[in-house]
Formats: sequence, C-alpha cells, structure tokens
Amino acid sequence: MAMKLYFGPSSPFVRKVRIAAIELGLDKEIELIPTAVVPGKPNTDYAREANPLRRIPALSIEDGEVLYDSTVICEYLDVRAGGGRLIPQDTARRWRVLTNHALAQGMCEAAVLLRYETWLRPEAQRWSVWIDDQWDKIDSGLEWFENHDEALQEPVDLAQITLGALLGYLDFRSPDKDWRQATPKLAAWYATLRERPSLRETEPVNPPT
Repeated sequence: MAMKLYFGPSSPFVRKVRIAAIELGLDKEIELIPTAVVPGKPNTDYAREANPLRRIPALSIEDGEVLYDSTVICEYLDVRAGGGRLIPQDTARRWRVLTNHALAQGMCEAAVLLRYETWLRPEAQRWSVWIDDQWDKIDSGLEWFENHDEALQEPVDLAQITLGALLGYLDFRSPDKDWRQATPKLAAWYATLRERPSLRETEPVNPPT
C-alpha cells in the first residue's frame, strides 16, 4: 500500500477521511492501521511514531512523512486526486465550502466531547451545564444546515462529507437523539447520502476489545 491510515472504527474524523478516500478513488491505496487512543491512556508508541497529540486519524505517505489532522489529510487526498473535487478551486465557492466544513467539524468535536464526558467521566463528576452546551452547539448547527439547504446540493464536498460523518456518529452514539424530527430536510438529504458506497462501507462500529 502507498499510504497508511492510523484509524479507529468509531471516530467521525477517521470516517470523514475514509469517505473522502473512497469518493476520490484512493481507498485501495490506503492500508488501515488500527490505533487505540483513549483519554487517560497514553499511546506513547503512536505519539512517537505518528502524532504527538495522540489523535486519530494520521496518514503516513510514501516518503515517511505523517499528516494530521483529518482536514489536512482530506486536503492532501483531494490534491492527490487532481484537486478541486472536495474542496473547490473557485474562490467564492471554496470559502463557502470551507466555512460550512468548519461548522460540521465543530459539531463533530462537540459530539466526541459529549462521548468523553458521558462515557469516560464518572457519573458523579459529570457537568450537566457543559453537556447541555455541547448539545446546543450541535442543535444550532443542525438548524443552520436545515435552513441553508444550498449547502447540501451536489456535488458532494468536504463539508457534506463531514456533516454525514457527524450525523452517522449521532445515530451510533446517541440513538435517542431525535434530530430528524426537528430537521426534516436535513434528514431527507442524509437518507440519500448514506446510500453512497463511501458511507455504507464506513459505518461506525465499536473497536474490538
């Protein structure tokens, strides 16, 4: 394989990269390297060999250089595939897509922080106000995309891929979150998006124990 992707099967950031690779036709050039990164359990080998921040994903390319984070990796893959496919080259559209991506990325970050707070932290130490604040960020983002359906139009771009990874992560980690009722246009868009091979092949799962 030409490239190695350090990954975990449940991370929305990893899934974003894997979706991008499939959409760009580069997935067969990437070897997946299972990598455990859990807060409070330092993976010193991974920190030394790949990402000092101990975050996934990271992508090792042919010359041994390692790229991180998910956005940098996706931009690299887009350029490698010819450029302008996931991140437009047209200036006006480029900034719109990157701004929409920043919103979807921030929602992913809030969702992962919620996972850490409600799964790793002992229940007696959880901060309900902080939890509510993270959910409010996600809800605000969902409402924005619901009211700006021009951001959901084809062709599929980096922002849409990231939003799809976020919605899949919500279904996976927070199945009781009824986001579809509040955002029916977004729900209809996601129902179509998730039928793409790139999403079907990258459904999140729990890592093996």
